[in-house]
Parts: sequence; C-alpha cells; structure tokens
Amino acid sequence: MIESLLVANRGEIARRIIRTANRLGIRTIAVHSEADADLPFVREATEAICVGPANPAQSYRNTEAILAAAKSTGAQAIHPGYGFLSENADFARTVEANGLIWVGPPADAITAMGDKINARNLMAEAGVPVAPGAHDPAATVEAAIAAATAIGYPVMVKAAAGGGGMGMAVAADEASLRTEYAKVTAFAERMFGDAAVLIERYYPRVRHVEVQILGLADGRVIALSERECSVQRRNQKLVEEAPSPAVSPELRERLLAAAVLAGEAVGYRNAGTVECLLDPATGEFFFLEMNTRLQVEHPITELIHGIDLVELQLRIASGETVELPAGTHGHAIELRINAEDPKRFLPGPGKITTWVEPTGDGTRVDSGYADGNTVTPFYDSLMAKLILFGTDRDDALAKARAAVAGFQIAGPKNNLPFFAELLENDEFRSGDYDTGIVGRMR
Repeated sequence: MIESLLVANRGEIARRIIRTANRLGIRTIAVHSEADADLPFVREATEAICVGPANPAQSYRNTEAILAAAKSTGAQAIHPGYGFLSENADFARTVEANGLIWVGPPADAITAMGDKINARNLMAEAGVPVAPGAHDPAATVEAAIAAATAIGYPVMVKAAAGGGGMGMAVAADEASLRTEYAKVTAFAERMFGDAAVLIERYYPRVRHVEVQILGLADGRVIALSERECSVQRRNQKLVEEAPSPAVSPELRERLLAAAVLAGEAVGYRNAGTVECLLDPATGEFFFLEMNTRLQVEHPITELIHGIDLVELQLRIASGETVELPAGTHGHAIELRINAEDPKRFLPGPGKITTWVEPTGDGTRVDSGYADGNTVTPFYDSLMAKLILFGTDRDDALAKARAAVAGFQIAGPKNNLPFFAELLENDEFRSGDYDTGIVGRMR
C-alpha cells in the first residue's frame, strides 16, 4: 500500500481524500495556496506546504511547485482529485517520470479521452453508441454549417478540449450556428488553448446518465452502476442520484456493458466515469464523454454499494487486488451546496459567519469549509456536498428535505433555497425529469 500521499487539490475533495488516506494510516501532504491556508483540509493533513498565491496557475496548476513539494516532503504518490491537473496527461507522465505513483488512469487514456472528437470516434469503433455527429472537427464556420445540414438541426457546438459542461452551445438554425460557432471557438481557444469544435445532434429532451467504472490492477474493467445527473444549470450539475429513476434493469445492463467497452478501448485503470445522454422517449443512449478521474458525485455510488472509492483508487494504484460487494441497496441523492445566488446562480463569495451542518440517519456532508472561513472568488463556488441515503427514493427525498431545512449558512450567498424549491417540485419528485428542469423552474 502507498505509504505517503500528496493531494494536489483543495477544498472538499482534498479533505475527502485526506480523510480516507488518514484512516488507512497513509501519511498525507496537503498543498495549498496562500488564500486557502486556513481551510480544514490544510490542518487535517499530516503536513501541509504552500505552493503559491491565490491564482490557480501559480498554485494548484503549478506543476513545478507541486512536484517540488512532493520531493521535499518525500511523497510516494500524488492524487489529483478532480479539476485542476486531474486530467492533464502531461502532468501524469511527469509524475511517473519522477518516480512517483499517479493515482489515476494511464496518461495515454487521459489523452485519448481528452479530445471529444477523438474520444467519440474511438467509442464508435469500440461499439459504444454515439450521437449522430461529425467525425472531424469543424475548422471553419462553413464546415460547421455543412456538418449541421447533414446531421439536422438543432445541433450542439462543443469544444473538443472542453469538459465539465464548459464550451457548449445549441444552434437551432444556420444564423444561430454562425453566432455560436464564433463564441465557442473563441472560448475554447481562451480556456483550453484549442479552438477545435465538434458538431453533434442536439436532443431537446434528454437525460444525463453516467456509469462509474473501475480499471483494476489485473487489467479488467468493471462497471459498478449508474448515476442520474440531469438537474443542471449552464450544463453543470447541481443534483445527482443513484440509481437513476429512468433506468430499467434491461437498460442498466446495456449501459454497464457499453461503459466496460469504453474502458477497455483505452486500457483504463483506476476510477473513471462514462457519461451518456439518454433519450427517455426511445430508451436509446449515446456516449457523451469519459471523465478520466474521480467525479464530484462519487459519494452516491459509494453509499448504494457500501464502498469507499478513494480507498479503491489507492489500492488499485498500489497494485492490490480489490474485492467489491455484490449488488446495490437503497437510494442516494447528492446536492451541491454552492456559494451562489439561488435564482440566477451567479457566484456570491464571502466570509462564513454561520456554518451548521445537518445531522441524522443517512445524512453525510462532504464540506470544504467551516465557520469563520472565507469563500474567495478565485476558485469554484462549491462549498459542500449534502448527501442523503435512504431505503428507497422517497425515503432519500424526505431526508433531503429535512437536511436542507437544517443546513445553516450565513455570509456567502448559497443555493439552499433552490434545493428547497426543487425538492417540492412535482416533476422532480416524480422522477420523470430531464436536463431542462431547472430552466422550467425559472
């Protein structure tokens, strides 16, 4: 087993990883920016080292500073969490070239899945269903128009190097395609250093369903179960649940089989997620992307399986054989508690003057902050994940309503009022909802 672990991340996910590593007796090293020096993850690690100022490019994305911290502290392995350097293939290669263990998939798998066009074509070759779309990037707006004409409007204009719901826009006709093409290419160049875009069929009513996979040390790829991720704002998730209320046993079997094919196609190791779009009218699903890292919403899979995915990641990276319990039980829901306006979802950072987490049977809070901390504007607005586990969906929803009512936050803006509204929404409560639900509530 790994004996010392540097966590190259911050906030709730750094705290989450450190908690499991500490439980396993692993020496933990937190790296942090100057702005994060007082956050809980810093004091809960065995040791901590500042790697730069608040700007992520000078701290959490500063590969030289992070590697220097690993060397100076004698770290044996690096866990990247999610975001920042987690899907940076060059960093993964550099970590291993320096004799350290990378707690994640092979760099070649990250590269293969990092470009949405390449990933889409690889999946099609492997027999994974993909949505109608172009096989090559649209290098010009004229090429985009030609692809859209062949596919049929509406289309999704998608940054090939994008992720996390960023760099995506819908075009209903040629005029809007010209406008959105210009916006997405400019955004992609600025954010990802790559202006390439993919043109793909857009489905107005669709559900976002994903499958948790594990690539084991012995080379096998297994699929655990699916998660429902259709409650989104600006293509970014707000609520996830497992199992999905839209997935029948027959559909689940097809989803999991496709996810295994996807992982095998790139020689996947460690934890990853195969994201799909599901047409609720036909039961057809299409590959969306593969996230070559641990997902924000991994706790709901942990709860219904009775496992610790971070522990499994560490054991796989150590070359150990892992044993998984058979089947799933119960229902789990995760609410992302963000420092943002609950109406327009605009960031609202500030100093936390009250922070009281709910407690009770089936209630779990993975938080990155505590009373007295400051949510700064430098990073993602996620403050905590409120995770509920029940015997069934109705039980989990009841616990979610009680937990939202009991979570007290003052100082920064927060989206708890939105969740209180959502949990009373008839469409959401029915389980028959899609990615347009937040727009319909607004």
